Amino acid sequence: MTATPEADDFTLPFWAAAGDGRLLIRRCRACAKAHHYPREFCPHCWSEDVEWEGASGRATLYTWSVVHRNDLPPFGARVPYTAAVVGLAEGPRMMTEIVECPEDGLSVGMELEVTFRRENDEVAVPVFRPARR
Repeated sequence: MTATPEADDFTLPFWAAAGDGRLLIRRCRACAKAHHYPREFCPHCWSEDVEWEGASGRATLYTWSVVHRNDLPPFGARVPYTAAVVGLAEGPRMMTEIVECPEDGLSVGMELEVTFRRENDEVAVPVFRPARR
């Protein structure tokens, strides 16, 4: 079992962009709706006419849970951490982690911005922190 995400041919653009500090989402050319997690078809209208698009990196906090125990590597070394769902400015929701914010600083609707946690020389994972004004 690997401790880092593994890119396949389809998700390679997402992980390559993350490595460069950019967040990508997918947008349907047929209905114009954005979605995340990446899929080869639109979950709204089922069209396969879908493309990668750069996201702004802005989001709002939808919900979260502070994890105090996780026995699976590499998460056990990170506890406590904040697992969250954020609403991206482009519309879709994304599962992620909130960083650089204590638990008592979290609130539904708070403004967030993407940052990237470097897992190793090849992999960076998008996470979110409170937006800097």
